[in-house]
Amino acid sequence: MFSSASSCLSSRGRVIKWFWDSAEEGYRTYHRDEYDEDKNPNGVINLGTSENKLCFDLLSRRLTQSDMLRVEPPLLQYPDWRGHLFLREEVAKFLSYYCKSPAPLKAENVVVLNGCASIFSALATVLCEVGEAFLIPTPYYGAITQHIYLYGNVRLAYVYLDSEVTGQDTRPFQLTVEKLETALQGAESEGVKVKGLILINPQNPLGDIYSPGELQEFLGFAKRHLLHVILDEIYMLSVFQESLEFRSVLSLERLPDPQRTHVLWGMSKDFGMSGLRFGTLYTENQDVATAVASLCRCHGLSGLVQYQVSKLLQDRDWINRVYLPENLARLKAAHTYVSEELRALGVPFLNRGAGFFIWVDLRKYLRKATFEEETLLWRRFLDNKVLLSFGKAFECKEPGWFRVVFSDRPQRLRLGMQRVRQVLESNPK
Repeated sequence: MFSSASSCLSSRGRVIKWFWDSAEEGYRTYHRDEYDEDKNPNGVINLGTSENKLCFDLLSRRLTQSDMLRVEPPLLQYPDWRGHLFLREEVAKFLSYYCKSPAPLKAENVVVLNGCASIFSALATVLCEVGEAFLIPTPYYGAITQHIYLYGNVRLAYVYLDSEVTGQDTRPFQLTVEKLETALQGAESEGVKVKGLILINPQNPLGDIYSPGELQEFLGFAKRHLLHVILDEIYMLSVFQESLEFRSVLSLERLPDPQRTHVLWGMSKDFGMSGLRFGTLYTENQDVATAVASLCRCHGLSGLVQYQVSKLLQDRDWINRVYLPENLARLKAAHTYVSEELRALGVPFLNRGAGFFIWVDLRKYLRKATFEEETLLWRRFLDNKVLLSFGKAFECKEPGWFRVVFSDRPQRLRLGMQRVRQVLESNPK
């Protein structure tokens, strides 16, 4: 697992380096040969990274307006490590409004970090002992494995879901309390102490939205077993299908266990600012908030960024009248285009209305139902200069599922789908 060149590292350092070295070769290939319409038109099109690249024009205009450009002494000095009070107050107001909380949320329950990856790392470290685990339904956003392990040496216990539909009221990869109970019992029978449950809502990579009833059932399960629940709601404003309603856990009238319910949100997805590195934790547990805030010494935001974020969150008129309607319209158009391309190819997929991705069933293109065959197909896409994410990266139990990200500008999206078509049409079924 580790080379002799790592002998100068601690055991932790070798594990950390291994995570970096074992990262998907596709992303290294992409960064060496990135598509550019003018400079590198034969480069790799990235339909694998979940980033919203549709609204740079709107964001650049707003972020360069005069009210964003302010420098004063407090912004250049050490802040409260939870985040400047002016920002935490705006976050509380923002979440109260967009999460439709029954009572105003409180700034004292807000902690600000440089991205939700840092929040996952911090929560795992302060909630779990070394070797303990969180339950997580699969398929799931695979980077969480690294987030919770690197600092806290915390693991994941998988709740394996499958694509089989067993009745009229069921859907592929559906999570139920019964499956949670089975996974918990399985982990405990192996001597693994489970401390919490991680839920992503809207879900990545499925695009599913948990109903209020489902949320209450999952939270009730967690309370019965004294488990913390981490709710990642990073895509909450990226629900583009009008018939769908997202309900934040913060909108529920009564949480079964408020002291063990912790909510994440950030600007990487809903506002297309993954490079800004802003994430926020909302928790009523002040011990948890304080412990996470202590780690903000390593994961804080610059004062200038905190000021810009607060001004943006405060601008409800721009968000509601300009940004959100246009962003959702562009997401829907891009999703429609890719969906139509997949239908034309006869490729099955989950037709959801949230997030930036489509969960695509390419099992019929595998010669054998193995993850080795899945990797070979993924590599054929990469050889044809289009990067996708394969199901194994999300711990999907069924080989042959892929995530296709559609939140890119039309020209790159068209070219990427042309390359996908070339691979599939040349691949024996």
